[in-house]
Amino acid sequence: MESSYDRASEDVGNIVALEHVNVTVPDPNLATIFYVSGLGLTRDPYLMTGPRNMWVNVGRSQFHLPTNKPQVLRGCTGLVIPDRASLLKRLNKVRKNLDGTAFDFHEDETFVEAICPWGNRIRCHEPSPRLGPVSLGMPYVEFDVPAGTADGIARFYNDIMGVRAVAADEPAGRCTRVCAGVGQNLLFRETDRPIPDYDGHHIAIYVADFSGPYRRLLERGLIFEESNRYQYRFKEIVDPQGGKALFTIEHEVRSMTSPMFMRPLVNRDPNQNIMRYNPGHDAWTWGMAQDD
Repeated sequence: MESSYDRASEDVGNIVALEHVNVTVPDPNLATIFYVSGLGLTRDPYLMTGPRNMWVNVGRSQFHLPTNKPQVLRGCTGLVIPDRASLLKRLNKVRKNLDGTAFDFHEDETFVEAICPWGNRIRCHEPSPRLGPVSLGMPYVEFDVPAGTADGIARFYNDIMGVRAVAADEPAGRCTRVCAGVGQNLLFRETDRPIPDYDGHHIAIYVADFSGPYRRLLERGLIFEESNRYQYRFKEIVDPQGGKALFTIEHEVRSMTSPMFMRPLVNRDPNQNIMRYNPGHDAWTWGMAQDD
């Protein structure tokens, strides 16, 4: 029997979820104004509730925002956020409170780009099937990488991490797309612009084959932290053909047996307020209805 479906289009690969982006911030109050009041996201009510760290939920992913000198991701984080008009109203409303910082935002045809008080770029898209089956989420993290590195980065994720990764020419430049879960991708886009020095920010991923990449990374001396039985870390992306260093971004690699895997996250409807409160509508369901 011949199938009428493209079965390869449903392959995920070894990375099963992009869980969080971690950047340190010097002022949790300003971070709350931007991420919670401005973007309309939700502070995790269960973990990291003190003044020295905050976790902010966005669908089934998070931002981790420990208090320290500011870190800036070398690229941008893509979010799906419903209701563009309401997002713009919220961002306008927080502008006065964030005066004197790097905060700003502008509209593009397909997204709203918001700049956090310390310069992190957040691209906010309305829900779309091309960004995965979510109405609220983190469909991609895009990194600016040096010219000539995209193909080697694709080889690294294919050969060492066991992930589906493809390098191709795109209108915005040559880019490697790495499958990082259902509707999630890591993008490595080549640029001729100067790339800032790496400041220690990181991403967290869950993998199905935990030991295979570990073994291949260890053979190359790339593991720099043995966190616990469920987690290890590396930060250098190298070309398997020759070992040349291509890009630095810390990966917090977790197993699917970790107690944190697919922990349910609380998400709120940011349009709820005391002046027009809708009983029973406090929570936001991040999943999008799918066609067969």
